[in-house]
Amino acid sequence: MDRLALLQKFVADKPDDPFARYGLAMELSKRGLAAEADAAFVELMTRHPSYVPAYLMAGNARLARGDRDGAREVFTRGVAAATAAGDSHALGELQAARAALD
Repeated sequence: MDRLALLQKFVADKPDDPFARYGLAMELSKRGLAAEADAAFVELMTRHPSYVPAYLMAGNARLARGDRDGAREVFTRGVAAATAAGDSHALGELQAARAALD
């Protein structure tokens, strides 16, 4: 079983596990499946809005597709999530990513 199929199985088996969804979104992004990766990131951020690592990667994936406004929106939501979580490292990364778009 290849990595993508394995991650899809993990998500099917444990749909409420944010790490499995994150892994799937990252693998889709790595394979250049932009629309599918975006959908996986959206599902992850919808189900687990406090899962801070998703925001930087989701924003970067949108930025790679040329969606600057979408990336800015994701980074902004990530700043709020990182602030709420007290994750200063992620907060700094997300703020820098957002600022680079201005």
